[in-house]
Amino acid sequence: MVEERDKATGEMVFNQPAGHLEDGESLIEAVHRETLEETGWRIQLRGVIGLSLYRVPTRGNTYFRTTFLADALDRVTGATIDPDIHAVHWLSYEEIRNYSDKLRSPVVLEVIERHRGGLCYPLDLIQNR
Repeated sequence: MVEERDKATGEMVFNQPAGHLEDGESLIEAVHRETLEETGWRIQLRGVIGLSLYRVPTRGNTYFRTTFLADALDRVTGATIDPDIHAVHWLSYEEIRNYSDKLRSPVVLEVIERHRGGLCYPLDLIQNR
């Protein structure tokens, strides 16, 4: 989990590594890049946990999120962490539930619970053209 400042409220919140696509980048490439930029870890993707739409009630913004399951491979020595990330944490399910009022959105816990329920789709669900 990453701990970051919510730019709208100024509060510190917890989230899975997240981000956006760069021009010409595949979704898979973006996952690897964003995870490295936000955590300093290289990963091996295992599957897709799900797709989510989340509308921020106080701002009206809607976010489309693709959540992946991955194994942490190794921490990259000297990796530069995105300045918006305050800290990187390894948390248990119980610890994450205890922080439920500090999660970026309800989707953070929902996708963890989907995975705990056995939900995971193969990576070939995503097609690049």
